Order: sequence, then C-alpha cells, then structure tokens
Amino acid sequence: MSAQKDCEFLVKKARELVSEDPCAAKAWLITARTLYPADFNIQYEMYIIERNAEKTASAGRLLYDMFINFPDQPIVWREISVITAALRSDSQDKHAQFLRGLFETLPGRVQCEMLLKATEQCFNTLEKAEMLLLLLKRFPESVVQHGVNLGETLLEAEVSENVETPVNCFRKLFVCDVLPLVMNNMDMRLPTSLMQKYILKAAEFYIGYVSRGPSPDVQIQGTQDGGTLKSPGVSRGSQRYVIDGLSEKSSVVAEPWERLLDIVTVVGARCEWQGDKGQRNYVDLFQRVKELCRYLPSLEGETRSRCCSQVVICTALILFRSAFLYVSAVQPSLFQAVSAMNSGPWILVEDLSSVYSDVDVERAALKHAHKKRKLVDGREKTMSSDDEEGLGKSRGRHIFVNKAEMPSWAETLESFRTARESWDLLYSHDGLETEFKKICAAWKTESWLWFRIFLTDMIIYQGQYRKALSSLHQMAAVHQPQPGQQSPSGQASLEHHRALIQQASCHYALGEYRMACEKLLDVVGGLVPPSQDLNRSHEDQGRTKTRPRRGNDLRLLPCTSRAVLPFCLQLMLALFKLRAFTDSRDDLSLGHVVVLLQFDWPQGEMLFLKAVEKICQQGSFQYENFFNYVTNIDMLEEFAYLRTPEGGRIQLELLPNQGMLIKHHTVTRGITKGVKEDFRLAMERQVSRCGENLFSVLHRFCVNEKIIIIQSLP
Repeated sequence: MSAQKDCEFLVKKARELVSEDPCAAKAWLITARTLYPADFNIQYEMYIIERNAEKTASAGRLLYDMFINFPDQPIVWREISVITAALRSDSQDKHAQFLRGLFETLPGRVQCEMLLKATEQCFNTLEKAEMLLLLLKRFPESVVQHGVNLGETLLEAEVSENVETPVNCFRKLFVCDVLPLVMNNMDMRLPTSLMQKYILKAAEFYIGYVSRGPSPDVQIQGTQDGGTLKSPGVSRGSQRYVIDGLSEKSSVVAEPWERLLDIVTVVGARCEWQGDKGQRNYVDLFQRVKELCRYLPSLEGETRSRCCSQVVICTALILFRSAFLYVSAVQPSLFQAVSAMNSGPWILVEDLSSVYSDVDVERAALKHAHKKRKLVDGREKTMSSDDEEGLGKSRGRHIFVNKAEMPSWAETLESFRTARESWDLLYSHDGLETEFKKICAAWKTESWLWFRIFLTDMIIYQGQYRKALSSLHQMAAVHQPQPGQQSPSGQASLEHHRALIQQASCHYALGEYRMACEKLLDVVGGLVPPSQDLNRSHEDQGRTKTRPRRGNDLRLLPCTSRAVLPFCLQLMLALFKLRAFTDSRDDLSLGHVVVLLQFDWPQGEMLFLKAVEKICQQGSFQYENFFNYVTNIDMLEEFAYLRTPEGGRIQLELLPNQGMLIKHHTVTRGITKGVKEDFRLAMERQVSRCGENLFSVLHRFCVNEKIIIIQSLP
C-alpha cells in the first residue's frame, strides 16, 4: 500500500507543477517511472503531458510503451479510439493533424496490430468497417486476409438493416473503398462468380447514385399518387446529397461512370474475358461486345456460358449508361446531379414538318393564280434559310431536333441510338435475355421512372404505339394531381402534360384521331398562349429546308409553351386535313383547317388554296365560326374575292345564324342584300383584328370550341 501511495504522491506532485514548471513535472515523473516502472498511472501521466504539449515524437513513444506494456487498460483504448477517429475523419484542425502525426510515429507493425485490435473492439458495423478499411489501405498485404470478409460483412449489413436503396453507407464503402482494394490485389484468387456478383453490386450503386432525384418531392409524389414509378436513390434532404451514416464529403462520388468502367476492365482481365484488351471507354467496350455476339451461336458449354455473362454484364452497363445520358438530356429535372438551369424537358413525338404538303396541292394553285402570286411573294420575303434541324444517325427513323435549343443534340441522339442497340443486342439471344431479366428483377428497374421514359421513347421509335400508350398511361397516372392538390402551373404544368402530348402523338400515328384530339385539347387548355413577339420569333426560326416527305420521322420537341402549342396546332391540322379534303363534303372540318392554317403562315398557303378550290367546287361553304377565329388578312381577302363575280359568286355562310337571316331578306341573284351588307361590315371589322395575337386567337378556338372540335372527328 505504501508503494501505491508513493506513486499517487509523485503523480500528484507532477500535476501541480505541470502548468508552472513543465520541466520539473517531467523530472518528478521520470523519477517515479524509474522507481516504479510497472505503474500505469505514471506512464499515462507522462503521455498526457507530452500529448497536451503536442510533442509528436515523445508522445508517440509513450503511447507505444503503454500499448505494449498495458494492452488491457481501458484508458489506453479510449486514447487509441480518439486517434483512430482522427484518422477516419476529414477534419483538418490542428489537434486532429497532431493525432494523425502521432500515429505515424508508431512502428508499422504496431500500427497494424493497433488497428486490428481497435477493429475487434468496435460493435457498430459501420465503424468497424471504417476501422478495418484503414488497416487495408495502410497495409495492402492485409487485404488477402481481410478484404473479402469485410466486403461480405458490408453486404450482409445492408440486408440486415433493410435499407431501401442501393445508395447507402454500407454499399458505398464496399463499392468505392473495399472493392478496388480487393480487385486490384493480384495475390488474391477470386472465383469468377464472386467477381461477377461484385461488379453487379457496384453497377447498381453507381447507377442509383447518378440517377438520384433532386428532392424528396419526387418520391413522395409517386407514393401519394399510388404509382410504382420513382427515381432511385432519392435524397431525403435538400439539394445537398448526404448518404445516411456518412458525412457530406464522404457521400460524394467523383466520376461514377469512369469508376465503373475501371472495375469492368479489372474484372475482364481477371476473368480472362474473350478479346479483352482493357478497353478504356464505353465505345470500345460496346464494339467488342457486338463482335462477340456474332460468334455466340457457335459456342458451346462453359465457353458459351462465360461469353454470355461477359456480353450481358457489359451490354447492360452500356444500356443503362446510354439511357441515363439520353434521359438526363430530355428530362434533366429528374436528377439531382444534372443541371437543368437552361434546359427543360423534351418530348419525342411524330414529326409534322410535312403537315402542309399534299400531292394534289399544285392543282389547287392554278385556280387562283392571282392570289398565289401574292402569297408566294410574301412567302419569299419571310422565308428563312436557317437550318435548325439535326439528323439522327439511326439507320431507321430520323429524329429531328432544334440544334440551337439543344447544343448537345448529337451526343443525345447518339446515346439514344446506343441504348436502343444495346437493348436489341440483349434480346437477340434467349440466353442473353434470360440473364438480363434477372439483373432487371434484382435491381427493380421497373420502378425507375427515368428508365421507363427511355423505354417508352424507344418503343415509340420502333413504332409500337399501342405498347407505348400503355406505358404512357401509367406515367400519366403517376403525375395526375390528386383531389385537393393544387394544379401545376407554368413549366410544371407542361412537364405534367408531357405524357399526354406523347399519347396524342401515338393516337395520331395509330389513326385514332378523336382520342388524339381529346388529349391535345386537354394540353392546350392548360397552356398560356405566348406573346405575339414569340409567335413571330417562332415563325422566323421555324422554316425548314424542303426535304423528301417520309411520314415516319420523329422530332424531339422542347416542353415549352412556345413549342408545345404550335405542335398541338399542327397535329390538329393533321387530324382534320384528310377528313376535310375527302370527296364527301365536310364544311366543319374544312373550316377548322382554315382556322388552323393561319398558324405559321404562309407555310400552309398551298393547302389553303386547295381548301379554296374545294369550296369553289362545292359552290358554297358554311362555317359560322369564321369571323370568331380567322384574322389572317390574306385569307380574308381570298374569301371576300370568292363573293365577287370574278371569284365565282360563291355562297358563303360565315356569319352566326346566317341561314336564318337569309329567309328574312329578299333574295337577289341568290344572295340577299341584307346578308351582303352584314358580310361587308363583318369583313371590315375582321380586318381591324388582323393585329391580334394569333396564338391567343387559336388558343381561344381550342378552348371555346373543344366539344364541337372533338365531335367533328369519327
């Protein structure tokens, strides 16, 4: 007992002197240690003095002595845990740097043993994994013994914790930290099946990471609407993305697609994949995969199985990457990592550039050569030779897009083409299709909204409109506002109607004109018509160079009011055009066509002249909405001309209830004097309206005449 009291006295004396005379305090402790070398408190007090003075070398030596001589002291492990916490943290404060420096003074063998024992004392899975990861990074030789076990522990923890997304702290540590150490350690002999399992785990994480949503609203909305579609890996917080259990800095993954390609390269080398040359980009990788597919039918047994696995894994990664790049360009608001500041959504629809053309138009022009010259002169003055369209590189249908509005149009169309080819390749053999479907089922890709958007666009490209409509109906249901929920406005409304616009385009392609019209009018009703200035700007930019009529081309349409309203008007024109110019008489459809031809005038000049020819052939024309919605001066002049002897004295019933008025006037030459006067006054009033915003006029036409427009179609 006296020895214990002596030790306590010496330690107490040193503590009293440390603030006033550190050298004297050290002298007391050196004396105490000489007298009582086995006493822990004396050595610990010496360590505390050196640590507080931030003397790295001496504190390190004392820590080493305590670790060797007193390995079971809890206070030693508390100190070691503080040091290892500093090693794991990103903190750059002075004390943390001192602790890391202190650890570096220890011999490598002691560092390794200290980290290993510290790991054993951790009960939290994540903390234990981070501690062991420190060991693996500092001592690569330990990867052989602990690498795979650590990886499996993290994957098991992911299952036991019931995490909802592959973008979680356990998977992140496994994919970004453990897996590269394991794969790049050539001293380890890993089974092919294990490496394939690991590469798919990595791919699922990276794809989930890049496709994470911008805010919790994306996932919440999907849940409220009862839909099954969502963007994977949706963040729970603000625009800053933090993975639960990790710091914000640790949650950042730089160059995820490049990291995934690195893993593919290493796995390919280790699995001795066919023709693997360490491809450093996805283009080379896809080219090699396509070459392999040519020989696949001739392979048998184990060789065929290995080749199938190689093709499926590589092609699936190329597919998801290309599909993501495409959707991030056409629907950037789905993703947090994609800047959507200057780019709104784009919609893949039928190209309507040929809506104004017709094989019989030339005959219509001969009847009214005087007017044709006037209109042609006007057209020549307003035509623009700007080539706004880019041609897709696909061998099938062409996809047109406005280069000025989508600077990355070439990359976007190339990504779409690559994704389509990848999909086709995966479904070119039963074995490939089966394995790919297993991956999709494991990853639950059916719940990825962004991938559904790609698949829908691909199906539209393939011309499978009925199948596309089924997919679009599901997406529209997900975005349908619930009772009591505020209706979206502005740009949000356009995104809300994105699926409806594509539905209308598909119904049109299927010949289901009434269904197409209903969808269009629903969309138009929610739009705010652009200003007249925008209308003129669109006319100036919208001229297209004459090209052969194909009839099956597609267009990427910007999801803006400025682009959507013109598309809706053109599609409505396409719906009524064939009906208006059939052999049977349909004045209502013909009147709708005349109203719609005002947009983008004089693009529709030749079609208008054909309408005039048909009216002349009929000898009369009735359309009581004429003066409500026709404000084009050229059209007004043409209809006024039709009433003259030179124009053929065509009987025009363009005023509301004009048929009733005729019965109450004296008939002269088949046309009443009263009606003549009413017509003249109406024309004069109408000329004064020629400066009205055409978009507003046509928008009003679609909204006010919705019922009669729909009923005009079969």
